[in-house]
Amino acid sequence: MSFSIEPTTLGPGEGRVIQVPGHPITYKATAEGTGGAYTLLEAILVGDGPPQHIHKAEEEAFYVLEGEVNIKIGEQTISGTVGSFVLIPRGTVHTFWNAGPTPAKLLVIFSPPGFEQFFFEAGDEEIDMAEKYNIEVVGPPLG
Repeated sequence: MSFSIEPTTLGPGEGRVIQVPGHPITYKATAEGTGGAYTLLEAILVGDGPPQHIHKAEEEAFYVLEGEVNIKIGEQTISGTVGSFVLIPRGTVHTFWNAGPTPAKLLVIFSPPGFEQFFFEAGDEEIDMAEKYNIEVVGPPLG
């Protein structure tokens, strides 16, 4: 089986935007566009981030473009400033939140892809999000 990935070009502010509480997310690359390799999102973090959670099926990575974020990985909390990269292996408790006076902008990578669909359904209380997306919420948001 072979497949072909088509080139994708998106300028600043381009891509599908989803409003998630605390931060709008712009889809830059999806599973369909990467041949199922990864998903790349741009997130603007205005307030608190998500509750402490574990991804059971994918790695999550952050690259800080603007501002400052705190990222809790296990028992360690790191300060992510512009240019910082953080890889969170699947199975690791983590969360993140804005640590500065202005919004922070992050690139977020999920590999393998699939979890990005969570944001489209996050407000639907009829769906068991933890089971469907292989995540476990283990604590409240921090920050």
